[in-house]
Amino acid sequence: MFQEPRLFPWLSVKENIRLGMINLPLSAAQSEQQIAHYLEMMGLEDFANAWPHQLSGGIAQRVAIARGLASRPKILLLDEPFGALDAMTKQQLQHRLAEIRRHTTLTILLVTHDVEEAVFLADRVVVMSPRPGRISTLLPISLPYPHDRTSQTLLAHRQVLGEALQHAEVPATV
Repeated sequence: MFQEPRLFPWLSVKENIRLGMINLPLSAAQSEQQIAHYLEMMGLEDFANAWPHQLSGGIAQRVAIARGLASRPKILLLDEPFGALDAMTKQQLQHRLAEIRRHTTLTILLVTHDVEEAVFLADRVVVMSPRPGRISTLLPISLPYPHDRTSQTLLAHRQVLGEALQHAEVPATV
């Protein structure tokens, strides 16, 4: 999933989600059942027949996540999917993603520059160094799900991650 939803404008929400299932061996009835499942999972029931131009940014991202999940991947790759959203919508989608992660065996790889988001959603944070991009730090997040944004342990992890990022940004000298 990309930073922007990349929905097909000529397809309704329902049809955009169906597109994610195109390679799955599903009957028409099974396909409808799965679409209903993902609409409910992402809180999109009222938008099933809407067109992408009628959607807010947050709703469009929900559709994109639903479409990505509909293909039943083993790994969901997310490239800063919440970066362009307002703070409240971003937190709502982070909570929804955390719930999906909690209730499935899906592996989620999330690229983000948001320290709070990384610590809130992750089991493990990989800090990359700049040019050349190399793993600088591996930070396990050893907190029970769901993570509490206000817990002292989560705040301590944010501090450690912030320090790791500062060290990763220091260019290596030769």
